[in-house]
Amino acid sequence: MTLDALKKTVENETGILLYFSGEQCNVCHALRPKFTEAFDQHFPLLKQIFLDAHAHPEISAYFQVFSVPTMIVFLQGREFAREGRAVSLHQLVEKLSRPYHIMTEA
Repeated sequence: MTLDALKKTVENETGILLYFSGEQCNVCHALRPKFTEAFDQHFPLLKQIFLDAHAHPEISAYFQVFSVPTMIVFLQGREFAREGRAVSLHQLVEKLSRPYHIMTEA
């Protein structure tokens, strides 16, 4: 994926989860299935994109990702939430629930 393609995707999708990880990051590998399951269950219309931060340094720099894992949620093309490393999945789901349902019910 290129930076330009990702920027267009962020602009055109209703919502996106960008999940930046690293190949050697055990926390990243442990959290990813939990995020996938939670987002599939609670936010099925949000597109999920998983990126290796080290393999895509231009994209990581553009989104100011300096550590992994980092999750960035965009709603209607704007950054709504950013969580890193010590993220509470439950709190993120609570934070996104209301705006997600308002967006998807309209």
